[in-house]
Order: sequence, then C-alpha cells, then structure tokens
Amino acid sequence: MARINLLPWREEYRQEKKKEFLTQLGAVCVLAAIVAFGWVRYVDGSIENQNQRNQILQNEIAVLDKRVQEINELKKKRQQLIARMKVIQDLQGTRPTIVRYFDEIVRAVPDGLFFTNLTRQGGLVSVKGVTESSNRVSSFMRNLDHSEWFANPNLKSITASGKYGEQASEFFLQFNAVLPASEKPEGGA
Repeated sequence: MARINLLPWREEYRQEKKKEFLTQLGAVCVLAAIVAFGWVRYVDGSIENQNQRNQILQNEIAVLDKRVQEINELKKKRQQLIARMKVIQDLQGTRPTIVRYFDEIVRAVPDGLFFTNLTRQGGLVSVKGVTESSNRVSSFMRNLDHSEWFANPNLKSITASGKYGEQASEFFLQFNAVLPASEKPEGGA
C-alpha cells in the first residue's frame, strides 16, 4: 500500500480557507461599515430634515401668535370703542333729561335762597346754599316734593351764618333725582 502524506495539502488547504475566511470577514466588515455609515447618514439626514420642518413650523407658529395678539388687541380696542359709543349714546339720550332737571330745580327754588354748591352722584343730588330764612328752605323742600322729577328731600343741616347777612343761614340738603313715568323709555329700565 502506498503511503500518501496529506498533511502539507491539508495545511495548504487550511491556509487557503483561512485566507478566504479573512477575506470574507474583511469584506463583511467593510460592507458593515459602509452600511453603518449609510445608516448614520440617513438618520442624520432625517433628523436634520425634521429639524428644518420643526423650525419652519415654529416660525409659522410665531407669525400666527403675532396675528392672534394683534387680533386680541383689535378686539380690546373694539370693546373700548363700543363702550365709548355706549357712553356717548347714553349722554345723548339723557341730554334733554339733564336740562329738564335743571329747569325743575330753577322752578323749585324760592326767592331769597341761593346755592353755593350743587353736586349729583348717580341719582342723589346734594345742595349747599344760603337762605334768608328757614321758611324758604321749607318752601324749597315742598316744591321738590311736589315735582315729579325729584323725591325724598332731606335737610341735613341748617346753621346761622353772619357772613351773608344778619338773618342768613347756610343749609345742606339732599334729594333724589327721578325719571317721571311719562319720560321713561318703553320696555326698558
């Protein structure tokens, strides 16, 4: 039987397979590196693209926020203008009433009585004045009570005052200004 030594051939075969394996391993590593590099580039590109889209959205949101703020300011100005118009309309509507109040006060004041101060807050009218006698104040209060434009005259004080004359007295009186039923708007307050 012939003896064949296969060890060198096996060694050579092993070396060849090892070279082949290392070549394939290197190719796989290079391919894996290329794939990893490509994946990282793709993900970075996607992130950059999303960041750009987010920035565009943020810019648009900022523009819309400015517009919303402008709209809110315009609404506030509109409400202020409506309030002003209402005040003006109320003043225009009550102009004849105020004139009528003054006319009624003039009619109610008797001779020998004059005002030093007249104020109105809401429906309450306060009068400070000087009179020749307390009978004149009583007459003034009766005249106010008979007027349909005034109600509840209330004398707060009456004091003698020598600076206007020997018999002069200073007085403080309050009464309510009311709107007569004939002057009230229909279907309203």
